[in-house]
Amino acid sequence: MAGKATQLALVSGDKKDAPADKLAYLKALERRVLWLSHWMIHNANHVRPSRDGLKVGGHQASSASVATLMTALYFDILRPEDRVAVKPHASPIFHAIQYLMGRQDRDALENFRALGGAQSYPSRTKDKDEVDFSTGSVGLGVAMTLFGSITQDYVRQHFPEREKAAKPGRMIAVMGDAELDEGNIYEALLEGWKYDIRNTWWVIDYNRQSLDGVVNDQLFQKIKGFFAAVGWKVVMIKYGKLLEEAFKKPGGEALRNWIDDCPNDLYSALVFKGQNGDPSGWRKHVLADLAGHNGIPQLLAEYDDEGLHRLMTNLGGNDMEAVLEGFAQAEDDTPHCFIAYTIKGAQTPQAGHKDNHAGLMSVEQMASFKSQMGIADGAEWEALDDRDLPVAKLRDFIAKAPFNQPGSRVKESARVAVPDDFPTVKADRISTQAAFGHILNALGKGRSDLAGRIVSTSPDVTVSTNLGAWVNQRGIFSRRARDDIFRAEKVVSAQKWARSLTGQHIELGIAENNLFIMLAALGLAGPLFGEKLLPVGTLYDPFIARGLDALNYACYQDARFMLVSTPSGITLAPEGGAHQSISTPLIGMGQPGLTYFEPAYADELAAVMRWGFGHMQAADGGSLYLRLSTRGLEQPQRSLDADFAAQVVAGAYWLVEPSPDSEVALVYCGAVAPEIMEAHSALAEDMPGLGVLAVTSPDRLYSDWNRQTEARRKGQKVQPTHLDRLLAQAPAAALVTAHDSHPAALSWIGAAAGRPVHALGVTKFGQSADLPDLYRVHGLDAEALIDAVATACLGRIGGRLGGSL
Repeated sequence: MAGKATQLALVSGDKKDAPADKLAYLKALERRVLWLSHWMIHNANHVRPSRDGLKVGGHQASSASVATLMTALYFDILRPEDRVAVKPHASPIFHAIQYLMGRQDRDALENFRALGGAQSYPSRTKDKDEVDFSTGSVGLGVAMTLFGSITQDYVRQHFPEREKAAKPGRMIAVMGDAELDEGNIYEALLEGWKYDIRNTWWVIDYNRQSLDGVVNDQLFQKIKGFFAAVGWKVVMIKYGKLLEEAFKKPGGEALRNWIDDCPNDLYSALVFKGQNGDPSGWRKHVLADLAGHNGIPQLLAEYDDEGLHRLMTNLGGNDMEAVLEGFAQAEDDTPHCFIAYTIKGAQTPQAGHKDNHAGLMSVEQMASFKSQMGIADGAEWEALDDRDLPVAKLRDFIAKAPFNQPGSRVKESARVAVPDDFPTVKADRISTQAAFGHILNALGKGRSDLAGRIVSTSPDVTVSTNLGAWVNQRGIFSRRARDDIFRAEKVVSAQKWARSLTGQHIELGIAENNLFIMLAALGLAGPLFGEKLLPVGTLYDPFIARGLDALNYACYQDARFMLVSTPSGITLAPEGGAHQSISTPLIGMGQPGLTYFEPAYADELAAVMRWGFGHMQAADGGSLYLRLSTRGLEQPQRSLDADFAAQVVAGAYWLVEPSPDSEVALVYCGAVAPEIMEAHSALAEDMPGLGVLAVTSPDRLYSDWNRQTEARRKGQKVQPTHLDRLLAQAPAAALVTAHDSHPAALSWIGAAAGRPVHALGVTKFGQSADLPDLYRVHGLDAEALIDAVATACLGRIGGRLGGSL
């Protein structure tokens, strides 16, 4: 077995430059990281003035358990190309480490969880210290590293200069053991196995405690089985060096077995008692349980009570040397799971207590901890001190950490041009879903830079969302090349899906969480890996709700992608209520970072997609959500000029121009266009000035109106919105709105415009039926529209009569 100094040198991969006393440096930094993280939280809760009386929080105990692991990673293991998802509750540890490296400022730490300060959970978009992957909703950041690994493989295969320029980075998740309760973890593991992921580390902070108590015993045995089943190497970091030495002595094996068999809740209780002045419990329980075992009394007699407490709490994940040796076992690019046994609240007065998850040290406890850590009054925010090692040497050690290289770790990538000859669709009758397939297929046949940067993905609905033709053109991405067996056997099939490293489609299983996290990873390929990708993901519209947490997570990171959901609404009539969506437009309108469109016609869709590929790259841009339909519509014969395209992208245009004195205007969105036009035809003779407003994006209209509202609130000059300019053509018209979704997606226009509104839509679950029956039942047919117009007219007449009286 290699000696200690050699092992430590091997961890960083550079024996020659590794100082012989690296362990001392890392332990000194670990102590400082632990102190700063806890003081940051204490300052926020007990020192900084509070104006609202609310608890600020900060998870001191959850931070303490990973102080050793994260110190080892950031100051020794990581390289600049590695990317890390830090568990949400370790945010203070992360910020303290970045502060020591000069990548975070003191002001941010002093304002932890305050406006402009370090965030409660690591955030790509809101923190100053270059977070790789945002975390917050547990489990999602972990899975993000797996899909980040697939994305890195994709980039390196499609852009060979990346393969030559540098070694691939490791995608690393530092995760709490309770995150393994999240189902999306296991969905991701299966997908990773299918794609033979590489260069992925999951470091489990196995402290055996969660929010409501102590985790079930022997959980790690199940964990090992899960990871081994999908080809991961599992590394146990269970015991520290003190315990390993004790196990070699007479009675040591019996002591090991006692610790292995000790229930988690008993172990945690003894840890807490020992940390708070009563360490005698260890001796009492061990002697009682191991009476008659040779060597046990003699072994325990070598330690006083405090020494025995140090021994029994010497778990691997809180022992720097054991951690470094554990990480050194990762000698290749096989995915690794490190199960690091830790104590929640290690080295603090909260250690082991089952209530410590959201607990905070009292003022008295912090004073004791401050004394224990050797912090002088007034020196609480000092980055370093000379207690363990000279400050100058510590600074030099930090500067030489492989991870801590000068400059930003956020990579730049060139803008992808959207060609002037962007595909359009010429058809007498077509659905928006089919038109989407035609547009992507046309792009796939070309050799534009745009086509080369598009990568599509779908959760087992590639064909039914009209991605099939694109995949025929571009193939499926796979680390293992495989021909289409049906084609080789001369069996006729519309699908000619070759699998290879050059494919541009990533086929996923039926798991919407995986889809959205895959889109998040692909959408961050530019800043993470230096090559911009333009991801397009498809799914069934009602199942957006199944992955909503992951969709929110993707948008929160400012990942850029085009989400195409189809079919939508009750318009998918025979499929029944389980496949019919109601509130998804409200999700699209309410989700930050996501712009929702619902075009009715193919030329509108072409304008939106052309604009969308640019919006996905704009500094102030974001992602898109296109809600499409399988209902084929008769297509208007018109030219897609710049003015028309601009109106479509702005959110609405007059399909039928109103007269200035019109009393009513029809407003619709999406697949109900035929019913609108049928009602218009029936009313045209009696109401020749009846206008029809086609809304292509309720979201864009609302955002424009909301900006105007904000400007007015701030006393700024107010500009007319696009909606203002459109409705000015019918200044007195009441509105009748219709949408195959919840009516609130359009009814707000009445309040924004100060008009009476009669909103038709869907507020109940659908059912299997044909389209005429469903539209009739839900009040979306032409007859319901005509009735609504009549009601609106009567209301206007009643209003005038009331006014004259």
